[in-house]
Amino acid sequence: MKKKIKQNKFLYALLKFVANIVSFFKFKRKFINNEIKDKKGPFVIISNHSAALDFVNLIGATKRPINFVISNSFFSTLPCKGILKRLGFIPKQQFQTSFSNIFQMKSVLDEGGILAFYPAGLMSDAGESTPIPATTYKFLQWLKADVYVAENIGTYFSMPKWRKGGIRSGRTYLDIKKLFSKEELKDLTVEEVREKTEKALLFNAYEKQENLKIKYQKNNNIEGLENVLYMCPNCNKEFTIKTKNKNVIYCENCGFKETADDYQFLHKESKEGEEIRYPSTWNRLILKNLREKIVKGLDVLTSKVKIQMIKKDKFKNVGEGTLTLNKKAFLLDGIINGQSEKLEIPIETFASLPYKPGVYLEIQSGDNIYRCLPEDGRLSTKFINMIKIFYAEKQKA
Repeated sequence: MKKKIKQNKFLYALLKFVANIVSFFKFKRKFINNEIKDKKGPFVIISNHSAALDFVNLIGATKRPINFVISNSFFSTLPCKGILKRLGFIPKQQFQTSFSNIFQMKSVLDEGGILAFYPAGLMSDAGESTPIPATTYKFLQWLKADVYVAENIGTYFSMPKWRKGGIRSGRTYLDIKKLFSKEELKDLTVEEVREKTEKALLFNAYEKQENLKIKYQKNNNIEGLENVLYMCPNCNKEFTIKTKNKNVIYCENCGFKETADDYQFLHKESKEGEEIRYPSTWNRLILKNLREKIVKGLDVLTSKVKIQMIKKDKFKNVGEGTLTLNKKAFLLDGIINGQSEKLEIPIETFASLPYKPGVYLEIQSGDNIYRCLPEDGRLSTKFINMIKIFYAEKQKA
C-alpha cells in the first residue's frame, strides 16, 4: 500500500509567506512565463539547479502546495525534520533511489498533487549544470503525468556555491513552461525524452549574464572561486590558484592573473596566458586536462581524510583514514566509530556528489553518509571532477 504524503496547510502557508518575502526582497524574482499558476490536477515540475535556495522562488509560482524532493543529507542535519515532513518534503539519497522514495513520489501524483525535483541533484559549481543521471528519463515516463520545466535564471549569481557570505541580492527570473504532456511521454523514446529534457535543463549562467548584464550585490567578490578553478589555465599547475583583494584570481606559479568585474566576467591583467572571460570556460579546461590525464592512465586519486557522520542532526567527527577513488569505486580505509573499516563503495550511479569546494565531499552508501574532509581541502573538487568524468565515460559506452 502506498504511503500518502500529508501536508499541514497552515505550515505550508507560513512557509510560502516567508519564501515570497525572500523572493521579493533578496532574489527580486520576476516570471517570464508561469504556466502552472492556475494549473489543476497532478503534474511534475523539474528545474535546473543554480543555487541552494532555488525552491524559494518556485514555491510562489502556484497557488497550490508543492511536494519538494530534497537531499537526505540536508534533511538529516536539520533540527526541524518533523516540520519538513509535515510540509510534505520528501528526503532522498542523491543519485540513489529506493523503492520507498519512488512510491512516495508517485503517491503525490496519485493524490492529485504537485511533485517538484531537481534532476541534476546538485547546484552548479562553476556556472554550468552538473550532470543529470541517466535514470531520470525513464522515471519521468513512469510517473505518467504532465511535466513542466522551471528555468532559474540569475540565482547562480545570488548564491554561487563557492561564495563566502549569504545571498547576493539582485534580479532573478523564473520561466515555467510545459515540457511534456503525459500522452506525449508515453509515445516518446527514452532518447527523445533525454534530448528534450537536457535542452531545457542544461545551462550556462555566464552566457545568460552576457545578454542580461545584471549586477548583484558583491558580484565582483570571487573569494572561494579558487577552490573550484584549482588549475592554472596557462601553466596547467594544480592548486597554485589564489585570490586576493576580493576580485583578483591569479597563479602563484606563473603569474597568470585576472580580475572580476561587476558582472563577474574575468579580464586578464597579466602578460602571461590568454584571457578567459567565463569561470565556466576555465572549469571546462580543468575537466579537459583531467580527462586527458585519465586517458593516459592517471585514474586513481588518494588523500588522507577526516571522516564525519550524522549524529543527532549534525555531522560529527567519527574517525580518519585514507580515501581512494578509481574508475569503479571509492575505497575508504580507516578508523570509523572506533572500529577499523575497509569500505568499497561502487560509483556506477554517481553522476556527481554533494561537496563544499575546498572543504569536503559526501559519499553515500545505503543509509550512511560519509563526509570526507581531505587533508588538502582543495582536493574535494578534484574528486568530484573525476566522478563526473568517470560517469560521462560510462554513458558513452
